[in-house]
Amino acid sequence: MITRLQGGAGGNTLLSAMGMDPGRYEVWIAGGPGGELWDRARTAGVRTVEIRAFRHVLTPADVVVLWRLVRLVRRERFTIVHTHSAKGGFLGRLAAWLCRTPVVVHTFHGLSFHDRMPQPRRGMYRWLERATRRWAHRYLAVAPRVARQVVEERLAPPGSVLVVPSAVELGRIPDRFDPSARHALGAPPGVPLIGTVGRIDAQKAPLDFVRMAAAVHERFPDTAFTMIGDGPLEGEARRLAARLGVEVRFTGHRPDAAELVAGLDAFVITSLYEGLGRALTEALAAARPVVATAVNGVPDMVEHGATGLLAEPGDPKKLALAVCWLLEHPEEAAAMGRQGRERVRSVFAPEVMCASLDACYRDLLGLPRTWSAPAVTPSHRRTTPADPVRAYTA
Repeated sequence: MITRLQGGAGGNTLLSAMGMDPGRYEVWIAGGPGGELWDRARTAGVRTVEIRAFRHVLTPADVVVLWRLVRLVRRERFTIVHTHSAKGGFLGRLAAWLCRTPVVVHTFHGLSFHDRMPQPRRGMYRWLERATRRWAHRYLAVAPRVARQVVEERLAPPGSVLVVPSAVELGRIPDRFDPSARHALGAPPGVPLIGTVGRIDAQKAPLDFVRMAAAVHERFPDTAFTMIGDGPLEGEARRLAARLGVEVRFTGHRPDAAELVAGLDAFVITSLYEGLGRALTEALAAARPVVATAVNGVPDMVEHGATGLLAEPGDPKKLALAVCWLLEHPEEAAAMGRQGRERVRSVFAPEVMCASLDACYRDLLGLPRTWSAPAVTPSHRRTTPADPVRAYTA
């Protein structure tokens, strides 16, 4: 189960469901309504269950959602329940525990709480995560730093966390600069184009992107800026850009965002917190020079000075200095892009992720592996399922 089938966690969930061997796994996805990936899941033959009452925020309707999940898990008798996201993980793990599901796995795409969150809310999310730590047999994390944070915060028992990087659809992403993508973004010819991709909300710190753009514009007036995505802070970001005198093109939501990244001269991520950053992974896959905030799992992806440049979150001036350095050193920037591409295309392929998931599931079930994958410590709780394994991606 996943709270919403969108964004990085949604893309990870969809690729996982689509990539498992249909001869061995019958895969379902359940979660809240909305998100652009439900139709793709159904087209790929994945069984889907959209629960209308499922929302991102905590509401009394969550009792109804839990009841629906328990009914579903009991009726279908899933062998595996795999949960994603904070609320989806809490309700999904609880439903699986109530139904005595043989194998329960949860993926941390990042932490559900962070230092910039109000203390009461942060404390509640931390308590909920810790309360459910015994309800899964294996925990996965999308990056080594995320795994360390999970253990340090006591969100999972020691020795139960496995790192499985979140894959991206490499076949959809150009592996180098694409002039047609630049044209689609409406950039003027002959000027550098700096951009970002993501939901325009508090997590992504879009106002920091605008402030960064204004600072870069002072040193490089002939530079264009674009934000690919939409969200609740778009209006405020537009007003700030007008007040600072910098032109930023807002494209709105684009289903082809992964392809459009290849038209950028540099990709910037200004997030205040981020598990790994799907758009960042896609930018690296397209060999784009990147500047990113050093939060959560991002430094596992971006090695400062090798595959990109890092800056502290909430510091648009430092982000601007990094972007200016890339503009002043185009050969070094291109080399960083190439190194980033090689890293992503060797580690973040869907088949690598699905091989790791298959090995994890089969080890927990006490079955022999069919694909080579990193070692996983077997669970003490095992069962022999019917063939194919009924996997519920919750």
